[in-house]
Parts: sequence; C-alpha cells; structure tokens
Amino acid sequence: MKKYVSTLKNKILRDIQEIEKKGYTTLQTSKLIIPILENAFEELKLFINNYSFKDKSEEIKFFKETKPRLFSLLVYHSKVYNIEMRMPTGSVEDRKAYLQRVQNRIKYFFDMNLDFYQYYRSGNTHLDYIYFLRGKPDIHLLLDSYHFEKDSSFSTCYDFKVTKILANEMLAAYVDSKLAELDKCPNSMENYLILPKIRITWTGKKAELVEQIYAWIEAASFNNGNVTIKDLVDYIEIVFNIDLGDYYHIFIEIRERKGDSRTTYLDKLIKLLNDRMNQADKK
Repeated sequence: MKKYVSTLKNKILRDIQEIEKKGYTTLQTSKLIIPILENAFEELKLFINNYSFKDKSEEIKFFKETKPRLFSLLVYHSKVYNIEMRMPTGSVEDRKAYLQRVQNRIKYFFDMNLDFYQYYRSGNTHLDYIYFLRGKPDIHLLLDSYHFEKDSSFSTCYDFKVTKILANEMLAAYVDSKLAELDKCPNSMENYLILPKIRITWTGKKAELVEQIYAWIEAASFNNGNVTIKDLVDYIEIVFNIDLGDYYHIFIEIRERKGDSRTTYLDKLIKLLNDRMNQADKK
C-alpha cells in the first residue's frame, strides 16, 4: 500500500510540476492538471477495490489522510478552473466582488461544518471508527448528500468532507492571493479596463510575448513612446489574461540566446505573414 501510494503521488507531482514550468495561465494550468488527477484517482480506486486492508487502522488512515489529500487536489483545481472561467471582465471592483462572494461561500462551508472541522484539525481520533471505516453509517450523523451517491467500497461517511476541507483551505489561500493582486490595481473609474465579452487568453510562451513587448517599446508603438515597460506589461497581462512574472529575467534569457537570431518568435511571425501574403497573391 505505502509503496503504491508513494509511487502514484510522486508521478502526480512530477506531471504537475512539468505543467507549471510551462508558464501557462492559472486557467490553462488547472485545465491540464484536472485530467491527470482524474486518471490518478481512477487508478487509486481500482487499486483499493482489489486490496484488502491489513487492519482497521490502515483503513482509517487511508480514508482520513491518503484519499482526501489526493482527491482534494482534484476538487481544488476543478474549483479554480470554474472560478477563472466565470471571472467577470471589466472593472477591478467587479472582479473583487466576485471573489468576495467565493470567499463567503468558503466561509459558509467552514461555519456549517465547524464541529467536524475542529475534530479533524485538533487531531482527535476517538470517532475515527465511525467517520473513516466503510460500512453502513449512522443515519443520525449529518451526512453530505454526496454520501448517498458514492461508491461504498471506495468511500466512508466523512472522507469526502475531509476532501472538501483540504480543498477549501487551498481555495481560500488562492482567493486571498487574487484579491491581494487586485488591491494593487488602480481603483478609479477612469483607470478601469473594460474588456470585450469574449475573453482572449495568450496561449503562447511567455518569452514570445515578452519578445514582442520589448520590440513595441523600442518602436514607440504605444502613446508615442511615452509608456514604461512596466506599464505596458501590466496592461498586456490584463488584456491577454496572462501573468508574465519576472519579465526582465525572461528578456535577459532572450538576449543570451545562441544561434543566428535571438528574435526567434518575431522571425517566425515575419515568415508566417509573408507566407500568407504569398499564398493570397497566388489566388
């Protein structure tokens, strides 16, 4: 059991790290991570369906710790994906109000489950045999509606509640960080950026966008050249729904490229545009 779970966790972490290295947006990252976690969860379910726990303590540990920690990642990334998809475009205040509603829903969950949350976080174990062993639960316990839809061979009456606790703790931190970012944005009405209803997201590499931004600065393409690199980056990040991070470090990496040309993306754009025009000329 321990070896299998450890191997599965390490594989998941490696796959997630590979995705996070790509520099995708939060929306894109969660979208790619979700199927990895779904597949891993199905693998774990198949393993447990063919496994016999050594004793009750091993079964309790699995449903109290192992399964919720894995499942909570899936629930978390699914929620993040939905939040990002439904994030309103437009003013900073609109986005803050939306995130505060999410924040209130998280708080409501913890308020409604305070007793169990305190039991779980305090490290108590005296009710574990009720909460985390498979079998017919005490119907007088306050159960999630999910309990009645679950696979009884792979669930107990409260392992999903632990999953939601872990997922909501991560989600609370995520929402807090998003609100902190928005607090740094201009709040005056004249500075609100009204975006089109259709959201456009940059899906290329960060370096490709940084390459263009620095070229635009040198060409004085915005405000007749009266704009700083930081202001332009901040604007582009909002418009294209992308976090460029340490864009100056990315520019240094571009400068250090070896080969015939350092402007690989701009060269690619020139070729693609010329090819299109040449094809149009032939029609």
